[in-house]
Amino acid sequence: MRRAANLIAVGLLAALLQPFSVSAVLRPAASDAASLRPTPAEVARRHRGDEIRSVPGFRGTLPTRHYAGYITVDEERGRHLYYYFVQSQHKPSKDPVVLWLNGGPGCSSLGGFVNEHGPFSFSFKGGKDAKGRHEQQLELGLNPHSWNQVANMLYVDSPAGVGMSYAETKADAHTNDTHTAADMNTFLRLWFAKFEEFQGNDFFVSGESYAGVYVPLVSQAVLDGNDAGQEPRLRLRGYLIGNGVTDDEFDGNAIIPFAYGKSLISQELFEEATSSCGGSFWNASKGTACDHAVDKVYHAIKGINIYDILEPCYHGHNPYTQAAALAAAVSSHRQWPLLGGLKPGPVAGFGELVTGLAHIPPCLDSREMWAFCNDDAVREAIHAEPINKIGAFDECTNGERIHYTHDAGSMLPVHRDLIDRGLTGLIYSGDHDMAVPHTGSEAWTAWMGKQLGVERPWGPWHTADHQVAGYAVHYKQLVYATVLGAGHMVPETKPAAALALFARFLKAVQSGAPAPLAM
Repeated sequence: MRRAANLIAVGLLAALLQPFSVSAVLRPAASDAASLRPTPAEVARRHRGDEIRSVPGFRGTLPTRHYAGYITVDEERGRHLYYYFVQSQHKPSKDPVVLWLNGGPGCSSLGGFVNEHGPFSFSFKGGKDAKGRHEQQLELGLNPHSWNQVANMLYVDSPAGVGMSYAETKADAHTNDTHTAADMNTFLRLWFAKFEEFQGNDFFVSGESYAGVYVPLVSQAVLDGNDAGQEPRLRLRGYLIGNGVTDDEFDGNAIIPFAYGKSLISQELFEEATSSCGGSFWNASKGTACDHAVDKVYHAIKGINIYDILEPCYHGHNPYTQAAALAAAVSSHRQWPLLGGLKPGPVAGFGELVTGLAHIPPCLDSREMWAFCNDDAVREAIHAEPINKIGAFDECTNGERIHYTHDAGSMLPVHRDLIDRGLTGLIYSGDHDMAVPHTGSEAWTAWMGKQLGVERPWGPWHTADHQVAGYAVHYKQLVYATVLGAGHMVPETKPAAALALFARFLKAVQSGAPAPLAM
């Protein structure tokens, strides 16, 4: 959409070499000096400390270059964001760079790396040549549906305190949407300054769940930074959000129609709730008939896997997975962060709600991720700080490491701003997710789509084998798509369809095609 910015001469060139200076990289450009492209030797020297040579559990040579480490976004206060970057298997120099953010708030983006669309598959099952390995040791293979088949993937733990990221100043555990987006914009300028060879590549921001807040705000911060002359200028083209939190009213009104449509509640209960609430379920006053009817709905769906209603709430019978099952009881209550609409104010983290259950997200089996990220050899190999410095890894952190406040309000005006400024968005929903149901995402995109105009009406989209993979509607610069049979983490539950959706959207935006999913 916009050309890659030229680097300003000697002052910025110094900022490209470690250690990085936030002020040097974020200052406005002084001129349109000739572009300075690094030589291969300069690239190798700049990245030598961050390149990953091998990953414990993976036998063989890594098929592409991997890099990982820390970018300090606030030198004075000591906020350090951890990243893991995987180059594309196709054409790294030409393929887009895609930032991936998991939600929570407080959940590590390594969740996307390990469980969804990263380069590896993870298993506790040893092979025939695995003599001496015990059942708790991981075997890593190649993920046949990894997103780095078509893009350079950048996974970042954000905000500081989440996953492998950390803050040296204790007060920085208190954060919010605004600060998180600002830190990510700083991170991206510094990261692209370090990885200068990717400044000419198109850039996309992606994520899921609470990243429905992160992604629009980060995208907006990047555009604002570009407009302010921050260097390097990023070639932001679009964004993708899966089952994302967006607006308290649309999201809050989604779960009861979803539950009825999936036969989780009776017609009688649905009619009672609709009549008592007048169709507005999200903000019922305590003690009213509407409040009582909504309580009945939540009681009826108690114990169901909110992230995928087709799946059980635990796998196996050890204490770890049974704890995940117990967490399901909490997840069905109305205080769970993403259910019933997310209102302004403090947001309880998963760890706070499932105290004593090892901070396990409800109904999810995260054993592979926990074992991988808490292995000393792995942490050394992927350049993550050791446990004795920043503590053990949790997929979703507790209330000690971050205290998060939702301060940005509805994302609807932010989406409209991004579209008006030339970006294209893809909003996709696994149609069996009950945490952020498709009924809410479909409703708000339809509302906005009436303003934007329909370019291709609702209809099926297909995978390469001509199977219906979901349904989609194309508005001007905004696509809404469902993925059949998928849960909250679409790339985990329907990996082939997710990769097809991802690849087709990127290609369409880059080529200017009007209907990305038409097939």
